[in-house]
Order: sequence, then structure tokens, then C-alpha cells
Amino acid sequence: MSRVGRIPVAIPSGVQVNIDGSHVKVKGPKGELQRTFSSLIGLAMEDGQVAISRGSNQPSERALHGTTRAVLANMISGVSAGFVRVLEVEGVGYRAEMSGKNLMLYVGYSHPVEMPPPDGITFDVDQKTRQIKVAGIDKEAVGQMAADIRKVRPPEPYHGKGIRYVGERVRRKAGKAGKGAK
Repeated sequence: MSRVGRIPVAIPSGVQVNIDGSHVKVKGPKGELQRTFSSLIGLAMEDGQVAISRGSNQPSERALHGTTRAVLANMISGVSAGFVRVLEVEGVGYRAEMSGKNLMLYVGYSHPVEMPPPDGITFDVDQKTRQIKVAGIDKEAVGQMAADIRKVRPPEPYHGKGIRYVGERVRRKAGKAGKGAK
């Protein structure tokens, strides 16, 4: 059995989980998420916890077992605490601003790049530390939006300019060595 999949998911106080076959609805103080999982995986409520089981030892079911448990745990964690990804803007003249709810990125192009937030995602920009916070209750959506922002100007290896995750280490390369002696 999957080591991750066999661990039951604890439900914190203030979070409601409704299981209807393979459809799960999770409601908490931050919002509501719902998802339909594979019918090969069994979901059941057992004394304040959600237990995930599988019917057989087929490779396709084994692959879904731990994944289903991890996704369900992320849904429960998201509606109770939420998720945040932090990016930092590095480079002379590079900056990020808020224009209403939209994120405006000034990162060396001839025009600012405007990024509207999808449903359930909010942006927060700190001008002093040049950080962008992407927050929401859906871990997958928060991570994808952060990746899309980073994709506008990924960090380049020669000067280190661009948008990177906080704590991301960019491998630096040496530039041109200059003209050699004849």
C-alpha cells in the first residue's frame, strides 16, 4: 500500500468535508473547493478523518492512491490556511505595481506587462523589498500563476536579472573573457 495514501487526512475545526461517491466538496473559513477524483479510489469519513483506499494492487490504482490523498490534504489545508508563493523582482529599473486588482510588471520590455488575477487568486506587491505575493486557496492555481509571472522574465544567468522565487538560487555564468593577446 502507498505510504502516503494510507495516512488518513485530518480535518481541522471549522472545515466541512462532503463526500458524494468520488466527488468531494471542502468548505472552510477561506472559501470552498470541489473536485471529482477517480472512481478507482475509495473515499470515506472515519471519526473526523478522511480515509483513502484502493480496490486492487494494479499499477494505475497504486499511482492514484498517494496522489489522491495529497490533493485532498492540499484542498483541506487551502480552505483553512491558504497558500502563498512569493516572487522577487531583481534588476535595475525592474519593478512591479498594482493597478486595481491587476499586476503590472515593468521588466525591461518597451511596454508594461499586465497580468489579471484568475478567480480565487490575489496579488500583493511590496515596493520596498520588490516582492510579489500570489495568494489563494487552490495550491495548483497559486503555483501556476506564480510560474506564469516568472515566465514573463525568467532570471538570466549572466547578470541575474529577472523574476525569481524567493530563495531560488540562480546559477551564474562568467561573461566574455575579453580580447586575448596576440
